[in-house]
Order: sequence, then structure tokens, then C-alpha cells
Amino acid sequence: MSDNSHDQAHEDHTGPVKTPKQMLMLSFASFIIPVFIIIGLVYYVTSANKTAPGGDTERAVAERIQKVGMVEVRDANRPLKAGQEVYKAQCAACHDAGAAGAPKYADVGAWAPRIKTGYDSLVNSALKGKGAMGAQGGGDFSDLEIGRAVAYLTSAAGGKFKEPEQPAAPAEKK
Repeated sequence: MSDNSHDQAHEDHTGPVKTPKQMLMLSFASFIIPVFIIIGLVYYVTSANKTAPGGDTERAVAERIQKVGMVEVRDANRPLKAGQEVYKAQCAACHDAGAAGAPKYADVGAWAPRIKTGYDSLVNSALKGKGAMGAQGGGDFSDLEIGRAVAYLTSAAGGKFKEPEQPAAPAEKK
């Protein structure tokens, strides 16, 4: 009776694999099936609708040949804006409030060390930008108009810079 119960207990604890051939097939399947699943997923992800060479859509062509920059033609003979006009349009937003460390309009203490650096240095800083101030050159106003705004802004804080005038037109050759 003990022999029979031992065999019965042994039968209850065995797995589904009974032969070495079944073990080999199970090992093979447990490796191959995930590989095919991975290959299928990779194929699914990379098989997006791609246009054939030479079969570009109009949108793709337009994206490749889009403008990099723009050329704006301005009237070179328009009258120059006064320094006060340029200041109000371009500079007042920051210099009236002192935003981002900008020296306030007519603040003699803040402007004195800057005025000592000279007009050319201040205009250069305005055109190219300095600290948190972005470059003002190349915008809505000419460099000469930005210079006029610098002269206006510094004169309110004790600067004695003369507002630049429009250069005389060169004489035409006959």
C-alpha cells in the first residue's frame, strides 16, 4: 500500500512536461514566439505611410522650400522720427517701469554711470542689446532713430548728447 500511495503522490506533483521532446518544444516556443512578437511590433511601428522617392506631396515640398528670412523695403526718404516718439514706441515699456533692471526714465543716479561711457557706447548697447534688453537694431526704427531715442532718454537724466541729424544726401554726379 505504501508503494501505491508513493506513486500516487509522485503523479500529483509532476508538471505538464512529461518527455524531453516536450521540454525541447516548450523551450523552443518560449524563445521563438516572443522574437516574432517583437519583430511584428517593430514592423508595425516603422511601417508608417512613407512617400516614395519623387512622390512628395505639395505640403512636404512647401516645408522644404519655405522662406528663411524676409526682406522689407522701406521708404528711405521718409522723415526721421524724433527721439521722444521712438522712446515712447520702443523703449518706454521697460524704462518707464524699470522692468528687468532697466534704468528708469529721468533716474539720474541710475543713468550717470551709463552716460559716462559715452553716446557711442550707449547706442551700441541699444542696437545690439545688453543684459535683459534685446537688440533694438533692425526693428521698426533705423539705427539713427534709435540713437535719437538714446539722446532723448539720457537728456532726461542729465546727459548732454546732441540728437543726431539725418545725414545729407550725397550730391548727384552729372
